[in-house]
Amino acid sequence: MIIVPLAEAKNNLSKLVDDAAAGQIITIAKHGRPLARLVPVERPRGQRIGAMKGKLILTDDFDTPLPDDLLDAFEGHPA
Repeated sequence: MIIVPLAEAKNNLSKLVDDAAAGQIITIAKHGRPLARLVPVERPRGQRIGAMKGKLILTDDFDTPLPDDLLDAFEGHPA
């Protein structure tokens, strides 16, 4: 952990942000008292593309045209 005086942090903010992005935790102090902390942002841990691979099944007729009455309902035509 790095402790940096506020005045120095103002003058070197860009470098401090780069250091934080690289994994450093930086504490900004005023008159020797810690006030704020710059920390690296966690990377998102969302679902990966392809996470459902092999778990979904499409039948051979999945692209068969819909019956006229169902197609009309989707298109907003009265029955």
